[in-house]
Amino acid sequence: MSDFEHVFEKPPEGAAADWTIPQNWRAYTEVEHQTWDTLYARQMNILPGRAADVFLRGLEALDLNTGGIPDFGLMNAKLQALTGWTVVCVPGLVPDEVFFDHLANRRFPSGQFIRKPDQLDSLQEPDIFHDVFGHVPMLTDPDFAAYMQAYGQGGQRAAGLGMLPNLARLYWYTVEFGLVQDPDGLRIYGAGIVSSATESVFALEDSSPNRLGFELERVMRTLYRIDDFQQVYFVIDSIEQLKRETLQDFGPIYQRQNGAEAIAIDAILPTDKVYTRGTQAYAGKGGRFAA
Repeated sequence: MSDFEHVFEKPPEGAAADWTIPQNWRAYTEVEHQTWDTLYARQMNILPGRAADVFLRGLEALDLNTGGIPDFGLMNAKLQALTGWTVVCVPGLVPDEVFFDHLANRRFPSGQFIRKPDQLDSLQEPDIFHDVFGHVPMLTDPDFAAYMQAYGQGGQRAAGLGMLPNLARLYWYTVEFGLVQDPDGLRIYGAGIVSSATESVFALEDSSPNRLGFELERVMRTLYRIDDFQQVYFVIDSIEQLKRETLQDFGPIYQRQNGAEAIAIDAILPTDKVYTRGTQAYAGKGGRFAA
């Protein structure tokens, strides 16, 4: 679920009707496998003490450090045994209805390509490292697996009601950029953070962003940015809380949210639980693209 422009309007040549393509693992070059290993080693120097226990357990369960890009055939056998999920390859960003259908059927769509060695921190769209290293370990957790399936099932309903922007904000601030309160303190679990060397540190340790307690309807009204570090992160108490709140009927929520004004990215409301009142200094200086 993304605000990036879709690469294709219909399945390209070689893709099935559901937009899936073979991984073709044997076609990856040695350089591509080395790029995965470089990215993996870099993140594992950063994530201990920062990543949530549930993410690190999932990473260990899938054994994604066997040397090079994972073979989906081997990885899926482990993942399916744990939660019934599988990972499928797609040729790029897919239409919302395709994305929702895959999630609703416990299939996670992943890009097939990996970034170039000289562009480790530059992505036009999510690659296989972001999708597999960032997302898939969380799918080994039964509560998170149920949350993601429920999200997919609710997607088509949201589209029919014109509420996709609100649902996209929920995905953004949880699946991509979520924090969780672990017993030892705040930890990261969102794929956009755990797969990024710089944001893994920024999200927890920089004084710039706000860090606020998760409240479902507040999150669904909060704007976000796709081109830089986040100005606000929302903190859940547990993955079980996320599942519980998502399995409720969203009908009344959509009624309340329909026509409601969006909340600014840097806003702190009187009702917010504030973990960190950020300075917003990073965004004020223009972010990573500042001169």
